[in-house]
Amino acid sequence: MWYFSWVLGLGLACAFAILNAMWFELREGHSHDPRANRDDE
Repeated sequence: MWYFSWVLGLGLACAFAILNAMWFELREGHSHDPRANRDDE
């Protein structure tokens, strides 16, 4: 049954990496948005 924990851990690590990359891309998109940095004049 060692393979069950190995596959489960690998799957969780991949899911975490994908979610982390998606969050990073979302944060980078907001920082480069020209509408986010303008002042209301």
